[in-house]
Amino acid sequence: MSANRPRSQTDSVLNRTGSIDLLESESFPQKAKLYELFAMIEKEFEALYMENIALKQRIGSHHLGYETFTPSESPSLSQLTNLTDEMRELSKTSKKATAMRHKWKSAFRAPSGRIVTSLKVASGNTELSKARYTRNFTGHTDAVWDVASVSFSNVKLIASASADQTAKIWNADNGQCLLNYTGHNGSVNSITLSTDKNTDEILVLTASGDKTAHLWKSSHLTSGSQPNASSEDDLDATSDKGEDYDGHISNIPINLRHSSLKLTGHSNSVVRAVWLSGGKHVLTASWDRSANIYDGENGKILNVLTGHDQELTYCDSHQSGKLVATASKDFTFRLWDFRDTIQSVAVFQGHNDTVTSAVFSSSYHIVSGSDDRTVKVWDLRNMRCPISEARLDSPVNRLAVYHQQNLVAIPHDNRNVSVYDLKGMRALTKMPRTNGRCHHRMVSSATWLPDHETNNLITCSIDKQIIGWKLPMSKA
Repeated sequence: MSANRPRSQTDSVLNRTGSIDLLESESFPQKAKLYELFAMIEKEFEALYMENIALKQRIGSHHLGYETFTPSESPSLSQLTNLTDEMRELSKTSKKATAMRHKWKSAFRAPSGRIVTSLKVASGNTELSKARYTRNFTGHTDAVWDVASVSFSNVKLIASASADQTAKIWNADNGQCLLNYTGHNGSVNSITLSTDKNTDEILVLTASGDKTAHLWKSSHLTSGSQPNASSEDDLDATSDKGEDYDGHISNIPINLRHSSLKLTGHSNSVVRAVWLSGGKHVLTASWDRSANIYDGENGKILNVLTGHDQELTYCDSHQSGKLVATASKDFTFRLWDFRDTIQSVAVFQGHNDTVTSAVFSSSYHIVSGSDDRTVKVWDLRNMRCPISEARLDSPVNRLAVYHQQNLVAIPHDNRNVSVYDLKGMRALTKMPRTNGRCHHRMVSSATWLPDHETNNLITCSIDKQIIGWKLPMSKA
């Protein structure tokens, strides 16, 4: 293919004269040099023009919309420059698009090894999809970090831990605050409830930003009445009511100021405290990158679990009391095994961001949640990879497992709370967000209240709210 570009005036002059005569070049050396430069530029234009024609024939079928030049036209320098720049941009865009396609393919490719169950959406006729709002538990003045629950006889209690440096105990039936604990000097980061059937007392563990964990007790809450308030340790909320007080003590919470036992030894905030099975020992997790095991009677440190590279975020104890899980900001969670005389530890690196919780769900399963927007179920008998996994649309906070129904409640950073079936990690429902009866900021924790007619799921948020939800449960 040949295409002749119209010659410019410079070409015509050169062709007519043939060459610059010797006299002219001697008399006017600058003009001769200039003519030579013009001739070289014209040759470069000629080469670029021919290259442009070839490129146009190659990409013309794609209708890219570039400006075209007919053989009878002479492209300007600016047009040729623009065309060259556009071709370069096209090449860069094509490479970026190819790289992006490979990136997305690899991002959603299942991990090697065992097949991981993908996220499945439940059918619309599931009973759990009828979850509804029931009530608010109002009283905290700052973010609520954790909630817990306990059932004893016919009494259902809820406990909450807040950044307002208090922990509260509530009646689950009517939302009434029964007790207000003010013994900490920092944010209360977690709370755990238990009952002593021998003494009819509620046992409470709280962890705080003041670097301590407190164990405290309250009598007679299990019978539905107000707790006893000793003159030494407790401040009775009715003490300054005087003669005008009408005697309805059940409407006024008791303010408890002193704990039964303070657990010290951490050098940074304690984020969680739980009992080991049997209630004789206490496990704590701290931002000092360690977990401590204490004697629940005298507060002595029995063991220090170290090894995480960053702050701990969670800890949990297996029902056997011989296995302990700790989660950390170092993207891992660890399983500590005390079944043998020689302590062993296994490190699991299945997440790509902070592991916010690792909860034992049955005798041989553990569920982990992370800021990488995944929740994974692991088999303790083979921990090489998760047996199922849910990919979510928001980072995950403290999980709550309902053992009898194999359900897990997942609080999210995006203000939602979802419920999944642990068998295959099937999505069952989300808590409704209608009429403003919902959380308005990050949901930090959740707890189940089994067999309760009014509220069977309790959630809390940094929006200061504690909300009760009712989810229909199968009788099986």
